[in-house]
Amino acid sequence: MKKVLLDRQPLAPKASRDAVEAYIAAVPEPAQTTLRKLREVIRSAVPKEAVEVISYGFPAFAWPQPFFGYAAFKRHIGVLPFSGSFFSHFDEELRPYTRTKSSLHLPYDRPLPVQLIRKLVRARVAVITTPAGRSS
Repeated sequence: MKKVLLDRQPLAPKASRDAVEAYIAAVPEPAQTTLRKLREVIRSAVPKEAVEVISYGFPAFAWPQPFFGYAAFKRHIGVLPFSGSFFSHFDEELRPYTRTKSSLHLPYDRPLPVQLIRKLVRARVAVITTPAGRSS
């Protein structure tokens, strides 16, 4: 007999601005300042109802599930849209940056591309608000 799982949800992310603050505070400079600026840029483009969470060990915004995150790495800031196909729609704009299918790498020695980040966040919100995108 086939086992059916009803209403199984992924592990709930930890919703807490304090946890996000603690993550950022633990990061050395220059990453800390860059993360704070990135957080504000993302916050300016997410719906008011979005909450800050720690998901997969890094800060993200959830609405209701995590949909856009960021993290500090040794040589770059990672921008993480919680989708393996999202960045493929922005190939030309992302050409100057290193990326994987699910992570954009922003080097510390370059200015934060504020307008590009806002555009990515707004596009991600648009994807998750469409019926087809709710599971993306």
